[in-house]
Amino acid sequence: MEVPLSSAEPPPPGLAEAGGPDMFQPAVQERSRVLFLCTHNSARSQMAEGILRSLAFDLVEAASAGIQPSRVHPLAIEVLAERGIDISGQRSKHVNDLVHERFTYVVTVCDQANETCPLFPRGGKRLHWSIPDPSAAEGEEDDRRRAFAAAADDLTGRIRGLLALLLEPQGTG
Repeated sequence: MEVPLSSAEPPPPGLAEAGGPDMFQPAVQERSRVLFLCTHNSARSQMAEGILRSLAFDLVEAASAGIQPSRVHPLAIEVLAERGIDISGQRSKHVNDLVHERFTYVVTVCDQANETCPLFPRGGKRLHWSIPDPSAAEGEEDDRRRAFAAAADDLTGRIRGLLALLLEPQGTG
């Protein structure tokens, strides 16, 4: 968006070098990036990545990884598909593949990952959300599905709160 400046007003410092006094172009803000981290990168972190993508559209970039990655749990895929969120194309990744990237937030979603989370040299605020592992749920298929749905509900509420922080206009909070 370009905002014309009145010719009677002097341009802000540095504007002449950036394109002249006739037009002012605001700086483009870099998109926020969030990494969700858990032990196996199979359920909670994968669901969080998908939920954030669905709620944030293209405003925030979401990623997930694990300390000991395995596979995306089929019930995580099914429960989110029932909510209109497709994570069937996501894959389990090792945190070492992402440790040198810049993230606005690194969110651990299990206690073990919180204890063993590596340092991210390019910064990022750390958050910890202790969410029960739905993969550990026992019982019939319906019981296990309810555990995944409960985790998805918990993650959705927390992610909405995080989005409010990430999308808040700067200087208002």
